[in-house]
Amino acid sequence: MSHKILVAEDELIVAFDLCETVAEAGFEVEGPHTGISDAMLAFQKEKPDLAILDIQLDDGIVYPLAQKLADEDVPIIFHSGRHTREEVKARFPQAKTLAKPCPPAAMIKAVNQVLHA
Repeated sequence: MSHKILVAEDELIVAFDLCETVAEAGFEVEGPHTGISDAMLAFQKEKPDLAILDIQLDDGIVYPLAQKLADEDVPIIFHSGRHTREEVKARFPQAKTLAKPCPPAAMIKAVNQVLHA
């Protein structure tokens, strides 16, 4: 059974690269979602096994969605160019943080580590 991964990313080129990387590694992709509300709806329909979230989305900062995911024990990988690892760690100590741009191999390695933690 393949794991479902929710992708929330508002930069389209990054979003499609990320989704392609995840799909090529054999995972089912939910997204890309460019906004919090879209991603939230997808999450409410079907709980993903993991979420890869950009911190700044079209409609604001992703923390409210991240909190809901964390409350449901969905592991999170933050993928961001703007926010510091320390800032994220303070709010979401269990989450992994990858800086943009993240090489595909590093992203898949992180996904596998988080899913098999």
